[in-house]
Amino acid sequence: MKKFLTLVLTLALIAAVGCASASAKLVVGASSTPHAEILEAAKPLLAEKGIDLEIVIFDDYVQPNLQLDAGDLDANYFQHVPYLTNFNANNGTKLVSAGNVHYEPMGLYVNPKKDITLETIPDKAVIAVPNDPTNESRALGLLEYNGLLTLNKSENPEDSQTYTVLDIAENPHNFEIIEIEAAQISRQLADVDLGIINSNYALQAGVDVVGLPIAYESTDIAYPNVIAVREGDDRPELKTLIEVLQGDEIVSFINDTYKGAVVPTK
Repeated sequence: MKKFLTLVLTLALIAAVGCASASAKLVVGASSTPHAEILEAAKPLLAEKGIDLEIVIFDDYVQPNLQLDAGDLDANYFQHVPYLTNFNANNGTKLVSAGNVHYEPMGLYVNPKKDITLETIPDKAVIAVPNDPTNESRALGLLEYNGLLTLNKSENPEDSQTYTVLDIAENPHNFEIIEIEAAQISRQLADVDLGIINSNYALQAGVDVVGLPIAYESTDIAYPNVIAVREGDDRPELKTLIEVLQGDEIVSFINDTYKGAVVPTK
């Protein structure tokens, strides 16, 4: 009888350990498009590896980092490293990249009521750009890359991540550059002549709202979007998340779904 009870307890303990490992859970914050969509595609792949993925969707660039820092999330997926570095400096957080997943080239979009091409942008056109430092810098770099203005160049490479309108050296067409919160530009495109929109927000708004971009930023300017975690958090589940997101199945999903608007880093 004693041996039987010992066997039962042993089997129960093994089952409990098995259930615990099988029910490992990750809570990841993400922008709805394309980040949450990519995570949804990864869900069954993670489930096969014993990880239950819960996705929390955000529509801004601030709360995902604050909630990750507070411990409400295990990771987030919406940003690039320059933005993350700037956020840490301004908020006293200690968040780091656990790995790259994809690029989102910014695009120059036209007010849907106007017939404007890259060659026919009128003088004094009003152009909306994101108001956070790293994305504004990328937006101004897009305009320079396409020959629309010139920026003052710094000898410090890090300065290229923080250009603002104050760094415009030449603006021959007298464009009016206005700074707007990144998520709002697609919604306010009808109130300006053109807007430079992050691909995730453009995809979220849809072609019917923003149309197709008349120009993209250089791939030398675009930064990879990353999985961010708290500094020192090296749990195996997080490493598995990166492996899955960088794996062939997700690379194919990104290429097949977004047709170049989102580009895998692999």
